[in-house]
Formats: sequence, C-alpha cells, structure tokens
Amino acid sequence: MPASLATLTDRDAARAASPFDLDDDATYRRWRAWKLAHHARTADDLLVDLADPRRLTPPERRRLLDTIARHGAAVYRSPHTEEDPALPRALGAQLGLVQLDANWLADEDGLSRITVAAHRPATGEDERSSTRGEFIPYTDRAIGWHTDGYYHPDARRILSMVLHCVRPARTGGETSVVDHALVYIALRDRAPELIRALMHPEAMVIPARDDEAGTARAAQGGPVFSVVDGVHLHMRYTARTRSIAWRDDEATRTAAAAITELLAAPMPGLVRLTLAPGMGLVGANVLHARSAFADDPAAPRLLYRARYLDRVHADDVEAPWRTG
Repeated sequence: MPASLATLTDRDAARAASPFDLDDDATYRRWRAWKLAHHARTADDLLVDLADPRRLTPPERRRLLDTIARHGAAVYRSPHTEEDPALPRALGAQLGLVQLDANWLADEDGLSRITVAAHRPATGEDERSSTRGEFIPYTDRAIGWHTDGYYHPDARRILSMVLHCVRPARTGGETSVVDHALVYIALRDRAPELIRALMHPEAMVIPARDDEAGTARAAQGGPVFSVVDGVHLHMRYTARTRSIAWRDDEATRTAAAAITELLAAPMPGLVRLTLAPGMGLVGANVLHARSAFADDPAAPRLLYRARYLDRVHADDVEAPWRTG
C-alpha cells in the first residue's frame, strides 16, 4: 500500500474512533483528558462579547464556535436589549441552526416567549396563552436540571438552543449550566455499566399526558445518553420525580441516583449566572436549570427561546482533542 494511502487510512480510522464506544477505552481516555483540562471554571469562561448578535463578525463567530466546542454552550453579551424576536433566530442561522422546533406553546414565529403566564385563561385568550400557565417554564417557580425536549421522540431531539434575555426578573431567576459530557465522564469513571444502562432505549420513560380532549402526548421512552451522527454526545434528562419512569433494573436506578448526586454538588464545569438584558445562552442542548424568581410587575421577566433539531456547525473546531 502506498504510504500516502496508508496515512489517509490511519487518519480516517482515528477520526471514526468514538470516545463513547464503551469498548474503546484509549479513545475515551484521550477525549476525557482534553474535556477535563478545558472545562469551565467560572461563567467568564463561557462569555463572548458580541457587538450585534444579528450580524456576527468572523472573529465573534469563531469565538462562539470555539467556546461551544469546549463547553457545549456559550454565553453571549450584547448591547441589544430591545424586544426583537428576530435576534435569536438570526444568531442561530449564522451558526447553522435552521430546523426550528416550533412546539405547540410557541408563537407563530416558532419562538417561545418565556414569561409568567396566568394559570387561568383571561377573556379572549387563545388556547396557547390560557394553557402556558400550567407549565413550569411559564411560572416564577424553580426549574430543576433538564435538557429541553426530554419528552420528544428520537426524531425530534432538541440538539441546539438559543435563550435570549430581554428582561431579567426583579430578583432571582439564576441560570445554572453544565456540559452533559462532564456528567457522562463522572458516571463512566464510576462504572461503565451505568452508561450502558443509560443508553438503553427504554432507560427513561415519560408517561402519556392527557387533557380534556384525550391523549395530548403519547408515552415516550428513550435513552438518557445517545450519540448523534456517530460522534456527538446527546443527553435526554429531567430531574423531575413525578411523571417519569426509570427502567426497573439496578444499574439504571444507581445511575439515576448518581446523576442527582452529581448535580447537587459543585461538580467541575457547573456554572451559575443571571442573564442580563442583551445576554443569552447558545449552543448544544446542555443540562440547565433555573432558580425561582420574583417579578417586577411593571417590567416582567422575558426571555426568547429558540429550540433546534440540528446542531451548531462547529465541525472545524469541535474535535481538537483528536489532534492535541
């Protein structure tokens, strides 16, 4: 075999090796060492300043992609504090995000406006407005650790998101973020069998949700950890203890308890911050949580949320661990 062809074959084989293959410990160890060396120490490690998120400069875009590659997500800061629902979509499009998941509670433009909604419908409200108050994101209560769309089928996995702050709460509303790859590492280091259990297709089941019209959402089972396109780790998770059923075997129960334990402690890479006007979170659908808050009645908390079925296009920077 010519030397050039042999080199190409070796390179392709190295690229195909996956750190999420439980039988490939060498590739896992290399990826693990890189992730642990580059995890976020403070919220500043995630921070990228943008002059205008709707019109990224090449250096700004590169910095966003590099930060997302290392930490799963980036926190951007900009001077644009106006109510502009086009902003999060314009930002997403510049990062390759086009397949917007317009869930049934979103507005006509596909965005969700995250603000406190009345639990009971007001006169003249449409069905979406009158229903939002039944769901915790549209309240002032805390939201536990989760990834978005954990109740979706595999074909509608939420792979990326933009969460843009227009107005914060008067007090509270702190956002917590951690790269789910670090949770994967902690569990695999404890026992690879825990990861195997969490990759089972029925590891976590969300029971059906019924309403007055019947079944509003069918029961949905799926893995906690899965691999997208053979190389990208995805996590499907909620810390809820109601309306959730874990697979009934010892490894799954142990793994679920271990995740709760990890996220209750100051694990490496876990950062907390309060988004200010013009700030936002963008990147993979990483683990995140929200503290309870108190609103200013004259200027209630408002965030725009865009959820996507595709990934941030960071292929040129997302695997630096393969080359050093």
